[in-house]
Amino acid sequence: MNNDNKKESYEHNKPAGLFADKAYEATSNTANSTLKSAVTESVETQDNQPLSTEPLTTTTSMTRKTIASGEPLKLAVVGHTNTGKTSILRTLLRDVYFGEVKNEAATTRHVEQAKLTDSQTGEVLVVLYDTPGLEDASGLMDWLEDNTASRRDGIERLQQFLAADIAQGGDALSSNEDYSQEAKVIRQLLASDMAIYVVDAREPVLGKYKDELAILSWAAIPVMPVFNFTDAQDANIDEWQTMLARRNLHISTRFDSVAFEFEDEMRLWQNLATMLTHSEMLEQLMARRTEDWAQLYDEANIIIADFLINVAAFVREISEDDDPMPVLQQMQEAVRQSERAMQNNLLNLYKFYDNDVAATPLELQAYQQDPFDPELLKSYGIRTTSGAAAGALLGLGIDAAALGTTLGLGAAIGGIAGGLLSNTSSIADRITGVKRLYIDPATLTLLATRAIDLLTALRHRGHAATDATQLLYKGEKSSIEQSLDDESTTVTPWPTHKLPSELKKARGKPQWSSLSSGKSEQAQLLRADMAWSLASKLQSYKPE
Repeated sequence: MNNDNKKESYEHNKPAGLFADKAYEATSNTANSTLKSAVTESVETQDNQPLSTEPLTTTTSMTRKTIASGEPLKLAVVGHTNTGKTSILRTLLRDVYFGEVKNEAATTRHVEQAKLTDSQTGEVLVVLYDTPGLEDASGLMDWLEDNTASRRDGIERLQQFLAADIAQGGDALSSNEDYSQEAKVIRQLLASDMAIYVVDAREPVLGKYKDELAILSWAAIPVMPVFNFTDAQDANIDEWQTMLARRNLHISTRFDSVAFEFEDEMRLWQNLATMLTHSEMLEQLMARRTEDWAQLYDEANIIIADFLINVAAFVREISEDDDPMPVLQQMQEAVRQSERAMQNNLLNLYKFYDNDVAATPLELQAYQQDPFDPELLKSYGIRTTSGAAAGALLGLGIDAAALGTTLGLGAAIGGIAGGLLSNTSSIADRITGVKRLYIDPATLTLLATRAIDLLTALRHRGHAATDATQLLYKGEKSSIEQSLDDESTTVTPWPTHKLPSELKKARGKPQWSSLSSGKSEQAQLLRADMAWSLASKLQSYKPE
């Protein structure tokens, strides 16, 4: 399935989620018509010219009033080509499909609109405009100095440029100068309340960037620089801030579209609010998104807790003389599938829908490793409750002494599972010759650790990340990768021999597990209270 088909499928089937901000307002049944509608709406607020399909040939009079109380903020996202403007919007929108992100210049060719809404009321709070990159601001500055009067104010000089042939592009040009892309940016700038100027923090301070800022200042609206890719080793933020201060731009912020920090997003909105006379909409946006972010974390921990209790309650019975090997293998496969379903639920919750569009942390080698690989268990320093060799993943619910006298069964299980669960069978089971197979505490601890690591990774991953290795900068590794490199490092949320009470209780409640009963909805309802209780404990665990 190509990416266009995947995107169309996504538009029809994507979950609502807490951050129900949509890059496009759906007005038809196809993704392409949705895109067209959104771009048209974006342009109609400016000059009624179809920027997405034809070059502009005329310039109409544009008016903009200062944002009033209760009005959505019209925010233009501007900057040099390939600085990550669309990437920042993807992360703000939690939308891997907004615009197009490539590691090449001039990816965005037209103005595109997106809306940030109150997730409870649907009220539009901020309208974002993704603009093309400024490709030749220095050439445009030369033209402005040669063809406009310096005694005129900045808006008049920009409007004079927009009326010139060089701003129209295409057949209207009488020379080789084509500033139609810059014209699209300036039109949107003049129709907006504010602008953020996206800076690639890895770039040195060059003359072309100074010219861009000079031109932007003529629009007479607040402009706030936003540093992207700030976690890169070669960031030049100090040099940039010195240059910006010389141009009276003293308020800036950091927002990395790949290495995401929620606090950075809140700081971005807060800094913008300080530059407005009426900031009610931004204050409402910050309050709502803070609530949503916390609720998202709550829901994620419930997903993990429900999965763990489902696995802990998983039990299969065999008779005393049955070969346990086929049953053990079936249980392992059931747990693998259950873990994958839990991981996909987390990805969907945080709006990482399609690995072909935005690579997820699941593509890191650590998450691809089989949870039943003895070496993975060993790398976490996890030992079985029976004291057997590390690597125990499934054990029998009977004591080692009894098992060891049953036709060498203990040795056979030990070869595959690596350990046993001690003293957990009832006297009645021994009399009737029934043996129960459970998931070992070591496995439960490993599954919990992997799930918590994944959640941490998703909360710090921007929606503009296109490479699985773009999880962290500076050569840093996630805690799960660190554990693979350092066997002495223990990153588990609890010692293996001290399972949370909810998991211990689940071991005696096979009806709680859909893996045991096959009754998914009924089993989930039965374990719901325990899942809420365990989720609160998971939130108290903070990885180092």
